[in-house]
Amino acid sequence: MDFILARLDLQAWLAFNAFIIAMLALDLFVLHRNAHEVSLREAAITSLGWILLGLSFGGVLWWFQGPTTAGEYFAGYLIEKSLSVDNIFIFVLIFSFFAVPPAYQHRVLFWGVVGALVMRGAFIFAGAALLERFDWILYLFGAFLLFTAFKMLRHSEMTLDPKQNRVLRLVGRLVPMSDQYDGQKLFSRRSGKLMATPLFAVLVMVETTHLVFAVDSIPAIFAVTRDPFIVYTSNAFAILGLRALYFLLAGVADRFVYLKTGLAVILAFVGTKMLIVDFYHVPVWASLSVIGTVLAVALGASLFSGRHLDPAHDAPLPDPLGLLSNGSDHEDSAPPER
Repeated sequence: MDFILARLDLQAWLAFNAFIIAMLALDLFVLHRNAHEVSLREAAITSLGWILLGLSFGGVLWWFQGPTTAGEYFAGYLIEKSLSVDNIFIFVLIFSFFAVPPAYQHRVLFWGVVGALVMRGAFIFAGAALLERFDWILYLFGAFLLFTAFKMLRHSEMTLDPKQNRVLRLVGRLVPMSDQYDGQKLFSRRSGKLMATPLFAVLVMVETTHLVFAVDSIPAIFAVTRDPFIVYTSNAFAILGLRALYFLLAGVADRFVYLKTGLAVILAFVGTKMLIVDFYHVPVWASLSVIGTVLAVALGASLFSGRHLDPAHDAPLPDPLGLLSNGSDHEDSAPPER
């Protein structure tokens, strides 16, 4: 019986990843083979398509594994989707800093998503293995989420500063950088020498951002379920729809003035849920209700407030790994030559 269940689990993993690869290939080689600026209509249709696919997958889980598993998936999907909305404002800043032409933005986000899926998979399996071996790690995750929520509410996070990005500076030392774009290419030859284009520097920033946000989102979803397949699939569908969501919402991202507060409340809730797990188990439906309500209130209040964020001061980004900026470190702080 255990062998049959293990085989079914393996088939589910293979089938899901085959589906993801097929969708990415369709996106890269058919829908966006040629560079073009993504229209609002195209972004809306694509975003709706990914949302419907994500919800449909939850329906499949409900049909085959019941409402509890489906509820865990929907809660994880909603957590990751809400944190993905916060990513959008950061991408706006990155693309603005590097003056990325609109026609090339989709390609860098595409490879950013591929890298994010690989990183999330590694994080999820590592987290699941740690939780399986050391139950007390759950309390560490919970405390970390409460700490992150507190920093969000205090607006004490590091702000995005590509000039001080440690990863970008390291890449600049290791890889020769060109100062000109060459279409959608990440690398091009100049005077016979292979050099990275500014688009590669943008990709490094995008991947760094994905890494930082994964540090928050992965522990948060483990508060809902410890099933690696549910954690991974909910992450995957939320991330795959991020590109279309960016093109749909980038122009109004500065209207989300209360999103950071809403995300802080959500992270504080799931962190507390982790810390009290031995005393009280919060039902899945309750988690889903709280997360959905807080997100709806935060977005609704933002849209009706009439206020706008100031990109230079009001878009703090959690930086637990110290990768995005380091205001006190000025040595060799020049960014790669552009």
